[in-house]
Order: sequence, then C-alpha cells, then structure tokens
Amino acid sequence: MTSIKNNSGLLSKLVIIIVLICGCSSKQTESKLEDMDKNKALFEAVDRGDATMVTKILQDKLSLEIKNEKGRTALMEAVYKTDNKIAVLLITAGADVNAQDGIKSSPFLYAGAEGNVEIVKMALKHGANFKIYNRYGGTALIPAAEKGHLEVVKLLVNTPNFPIDHINNLGWTALLEAVLLSDGGQVHIDIVAALIKGGCDVNIGDKNGITSLMHAKKQGYIEMVKLLEQAGAK
Repeated sequence: MTSIKNNSGLLSKLVIIIVLICGCSSKQTESKLEDMDKNKALFEAVDRGDATMVTKILQDKLSLEIKNEKGRTALMEAVYKTDNKIAVLLITAGADVNAQDGIKSSPFLYAGAEGNVEIVKMALKHGANFKIYNRYGGTALIPAAEKGHLEVVKLLVNTPNFPIDHINNLGWTALLEAVLLSDGGQVHIDIVAALIKGGCDVNIGDKNGITSLMHAKKQGYIEMVKLLEQAGAK
C-alpha cells in the first residue's frame, strides 16, 4: 500500500511539472508571436510613413535590430525612404546606425552617400562606426565626395578620428574620387578645397600611382589643379 501511495505521489508531481512546463512553453510561444506581430507592425508603419504609429510601437521596447526579408532593419528602411522623422525616432530609441543590410549599406553609410546631413549628424552622435565599410570598401565620406554632397564632406572631414584618407577597394580616396568622378564643376572644386582644408593627404596615388593632381591636370580641371598645387600636391 505504501508503495502505491508513493507512486501515486510521484505521478502527481510529474503531472504538475509537465503542466508547468507546458504553461511556460505556451507563454514563451505567445511572447514570441507577440514580438513578431509588433515588429511586423513597425515595418508596416515605417513603410506607410506613419510616425505616430511608430512612436506608439516604440513604447513597447521591442528589439529594433530585427531584419525583414530584404535584410534591412526598420531604421535602414526609413533611411532608404529618406523619412528623417521616423529615422530620428528610431535612432533616439536605440536603433543601430551601423546595422548593414544585404548589400552592406548601413544607415550611416547610406545617409552619407545620399547627402542626408541630418541623419549623418544623428549617426555621429549615436555611435557611428568608422571601420564599417560599404560594398566598395569605402567610408561614408568617399561617395559623398564623388556625388557632390559638400555639407556631408565638410562635416565628416572635420569629425575627430574620421579616416579621411581611407582607400576603398578601387584604390581611391575621397579626394581622388572628387577629382576622378566629377565634371570639374564648382561643387566638386569646393569639395576638393574642403578635403584639403580638412587635412587630406594630397599625394596619395591610385593603384597605378597617379595622384589627384595628375588626374586633375589630365582632365583639364584648372581650378582643382591650382588648389592641389597650393596644398603641395605633386
């Protein structure tokens, strides 16, 4: 009889343990589903440009580093859409400005490349990593110099510890790209001036050893030639 009672007691305890485990597992599953729903709602709100809904969703303190099927975080999507209002909300809430997507774009890198000064400034204040590079192995400064985004160039070239002389996979610095990939117009003349004033090395050559001055002379960019020669370029 004692043995039967003991076995009965053990069975009761096992049943209780199983019920507790199942209950915890169920709650964890519900929690994960709830998180998935919140993240889906966040991406949908970003897609719609609904800043009010984004603000409401952010109150739930969900993870902001979940990526969608394109490998993008909600912040990356907002920056691609140039929706600065939502991007600022997400960055302020702690979204990673360095999270890269499938083509190695990050909010910081893309904002720099597109001349989005507001987001570049926000990224600099929220941990922008200067050692994370785009798919060409470049910094945010290099495409900014190429594409004529003068204000971004001025900002980054004067940011402490920013690698202004970084060489990308093509063998080009920001200064080289400002000469090589421009039409020699006033915007790029101003960018060359800003890069020189910011302390860029004017004598770094490309993979063939051709410097910015050599390229400027070859392309007939007279004003750039003057600026580079005054800075001691060879």
